[in-house]
Amino acid sequence: MEVKFDENDRHIVSLNISVEKGTIKKPVERVELYEEGIKGDAHSGKWHRQVSMLAQEDVDNFSVTDADDRGFAPGEFAENITTKGIDYKKVAVLDRFKIGGTEMEVTQIGKKCHGDGCAIYVEVGKCVMPKSGIFTRVIKGGEIKNDDKIEYVPRPLKVKVITLSDRANSGEYKDLSGPTVNNFLINHYQNKRWHLELNGEIIPDEKERLLELLNKAKDDNYDIVITTGGTGIGPRDITPDVVADYSDKLVPGIMEHIRIKYGQEIPNALISRAVVGVKDKMIIYTLPGSVKAVKEYMTEILKTMEHMILMVHGLGH
Repeated sequence: MEVKFDENDRHIVSLNISVEKGTIKKPVERVELYEEGIKGDAHSGKWHRQVSMLAQEDVDNFSVTDADDRGFAPGEFAENITTKGIDYKKVAVLDRFKIGGTEMEVTQIGKKCHGDGCAIYVEVGKCVMPKSGIFTRVIKGGEIKNDDKIEYVPRPLKVKVITLSDRANSGEYKDLSGPTVNNFLINHYQNKRWHLELNGEIIPDEKERLLELLNKAKDDNYDIVITTGGTGIGPRDITPDVVADYSDKLVPGIMEHIRIKYGQEIPNALISRAVVGVKDKMIIYTLPGSVKAVKEYMTEILKTMEHMILMVHGLGH
């Protein structure tokens, strides 16, 4: 019978460390988290996979379904923290775990199996860690011990969609480009682990109003801002200029690729001045205002969006 997760009782089952990589980790009563991971553990260091976590429920289910009831001790899969009550299949990168006064941030879901370099794989032909384990980095250090309660803090992927259009803002016509962006995002992320949170606004083609919303989005810790409209060469088309001046960095390759790809068949597509910029950890995309162009741009943008999110957080290189 499959072991279920009791999310009302999230706690540490075992803490496990090893002094050498490639060896089974041994249980200990308590450990100290610091800026490089767990003191005394071989996997600590200035990288993103400092502390590994694995659910006891997944280990138990693996034992029954994939390993002929072999039974596994904590640390055999080289996990640092064996837990109860947390279904890591629902966890996303950048989510956090709080244990006492400590805090860890999820940096990677699963891993590539070492194959013949993994003792469990050699024995049973499979391993639970690549699919069910996660990796974290330490945000706030301190001591943790067996049976400590764990607080799971999901982190929303916050996206703001801003339509710039004098006529849509005045009610002269209905905005269709913003909802098109939303539909692409919802469809793209519906089967992914990110916790998508969407917010949208319609504003006139005004520099001050756009800057106000960009600043507020940054202060509210939005991950992504997507604008539609104002990327042409008309007298009121100011979006790329504002975003380019506002950004710390520009990412020219994405929009250059889109202009070249669609401009080969529709030369007018080359007139778009769309840009991609980064402000602190917020990524800003400026799209044209037509629904057709939004569909084309979103199709290409989504191919690299998640990698860009990881990169601005120091991950995914």
